[in-house]
Amino acid sequence: MNMKKYIIAICSLVLIGTVQAGNPQRAGSAGASELLINPFARSAGWGGVNVAGVSGVDASFMNIAGIAATSGNTQVAFNNTQWLVGAGIQMNGATLIQRVSDVGFLNMGISAFDYGEWEVTTADQPEGTGATISPQSLAINLGYAQKFTENIYGGANVKIYSSSISNLNTSGVCFDAGVQYRTGVEDRFKFGITLRNVGPGITYEGDGFGVTLPVPTYGVAYTQTFESRSAIFELPTALSIGGSYDWLLENGKVTGALNFTSNAFEKDTYHAGFQYSLKDLFQLRVGYVARDNRADGLRTSAISGICGGFSFNVPTGDDGSFAIDYAYRGTTSAFSGIHTIGARINL
Repeated sequence: MNMKKYIIAICSLVLIGTVQAGNPQRAGSAGASELLINPFARSAGWGGVNVAGVSGVDASFMNIAGIAATSGNTQVAFNNTQWLVGAGIQMNGATLIQRVSDVGFLNMGISAFDYGEWEVTTADQPEGTGATISPQSLAINLGYAQKFTENIYGGANVKIYSSSISNLNTSGVCFDAGVQYRTGVEDRFKFGITLRNVGPGITYEGDGFGVTLPVPTYGVAYTQTFESRSAIFELPTALSIGGSYDWLLENGKVTGALNFTSNAFEKDTYHAGFQYSLKDLFQLRVGYVARDNRADGLRTSAISGICGGFSFNVPTGDDGSFAIDYAYRGTTSAFSGIHTIGARINL
């Protein structure tokens, strides 16, 4: 009965997301767009395609259901992303997954965004005032997933988001939910669906909305400060559906995966990728992300779609290992790509 209620809840969320998704005319109008940036090298290295088979720390972003497929009892990861190299933007994160029962796992993570220093300009000083500001954003997530049957995994995630720029700030909360289905010999075939960033809109507040204007009077002139209001920015909801298949080899396997993502505030995307695994020691990945440009035929993203990456895994003892992950995502000539590197510890 509990499983039936869970599936109904997921399907309801999916229907909500489908109604709002795939609207390129709203591109750039969402708040908290940082929530769409994948901080993990393993999944980013083949285009975020593995919604169906992702496991471990990457699942906390890709499909929360996958943390229930984590090997071992504990997994810790640290990541750094140089976003749109040349823009001076980077993201740092740390994630912990801990087994809490025979079938259940708890996830905790934090991602911090650093946008560097921006020079302050005004209408009176368009060349700069000499002052600088340092915008920052922070996302904290807490999730739980479990294995409901031999084939079905499900989970949910809550995220707390905050952002500040000079004397303006905002905060909000949103939710993820996802399901994975694994079947076949050694779970070769996998299917997954996830809905991310569902929550109320956010507004900005702070002294930055104060506007000081002269007040016309007869006699002594004076000024008065008026406070304006922020618009409400909806969160960047995204619905992803995907599948994958493993071809088993003598010393490893090749995994092919496909994924479709319907976005509420940008063009829909199609993902395809392959991963080659040499036992559990080395993985090589390649992927491509295509955006649906049928509406206008125009490129509206600095990300080109080409991506690749690799992982090295070193066993450290009984069921333990240490791994280094790297991913590259291509961009237009205005930037020098996106680089993500991470370290994972499995206990």
